Amino acid sequence: MSAARTSQRAPGSIDWRDVPLAPVILVFGPEDFIASRAGDDVRRKLRAQNPELELTSLDAAHYTAGQLGMVSSPSLFSEPKLIEASALATMSDDFLQDALAYIKDPAPDVTLLLLHGGGVRGKKLLDALKALGVPRVECQPLKKDAEKSQFVSAEFSLAKRRIDAQAVRALVAAVGASLSELAAACSQLIADTTGMVSSDDVDKYYGGRVEATAFRVADAALAGNAPVALSTLRHALATGVDPVPLVAALAMKVRQVAKVFSARGSSAQLARDLGMSPWQVDAARRDAGHWSGPALVTAIKVLAETDAQVKGEAKDPVYAVEHAVTVIATAARR
Repeated sequence: MSAARTSQRAPGSIDWRDVPLAPVILVFGPEDFIASRAGDDVRRKLRAQNPELELTSLDAAHYTAGQLGMVSSPSLFSEPKLIEASALATMSDDFLQDALAYIKDPAPDVTLLLLHGGGVRGKKLLDALKALGVPRVECQPLKKDAEKSQFVSAEFSLAKRRIDAQAVRALVAAVGASLSELAAACSQLIADTTGMVSSDDVDKYYGGRVEATAFRVADAALAGNAPVALSTLRHALATGVDPVPLVAALAMKVRQVAKVFSARGSSAQLARDLGMSPWQVDAARRDAGHWSGPALVTAIKVLAETDAQVKGEAKDPVYAVEHAVTVIATAARR
């Protein structure tokens, strides 16, 4: 099975990139980008079957009794219909009752796409949909870097393009806070580059982002390269980068090194055990070669102190983060 099909699927869930058509489909969860992509896939497939598809939107929160039955009734020319019902997380009681009745006997040539942003509102309807075997697309946020990296790899795989592991990491670091921004960045790199996408390509387009700058500082510090770490840090601070994300990037890198420091096993095995991606394990292992156990303890302690300082406990957070970078970079073995 391809990366595009495996990257975002929890066991038993429907692939949001390839939603099966059915009389009723549930799109559930708070990640709007995934919900939007799932809806796009359903519309594209239905229009491929019949370009005359009739699209109707319903707001479940402001729904009045009888609307669903009315819009699902056969039209004069019998065109197929797609009814998109949004805001199920705040659905009215009228919608709940009408939807419960409808799903037991869906109208012919009608697809009902239910969009629920998450939560327990309408649990009776959710349970009924599950009992009927209605396809359910999970739209949960991608919180781990490993999940975001899989997303990037899948986007490039679908476009039949290649991106190296270091570039994936750089892209997630630069724009990974928002899945929609990450998808847009993938699209831009696919459209504007040729051949294998490298970290240099990512740096050209997104190297100025705060997240990317923070990870360059962290990479140099963990490698024991104090001059590069401090010069990159001072440039970042001079251009207005807040110390907080800089400390967060350092802390994440140190935690990853600490996780793999005494661990044994293959990259794939450790990735599963430690909640990291294989390339993160490989990078942390390379960094771990610069570190001893006591030095890691020193780094962890100074970062804990610095985190508190940059969040309000110090009068000069800039000095605090410079001190932390200096301590970490000099603690590492070159």
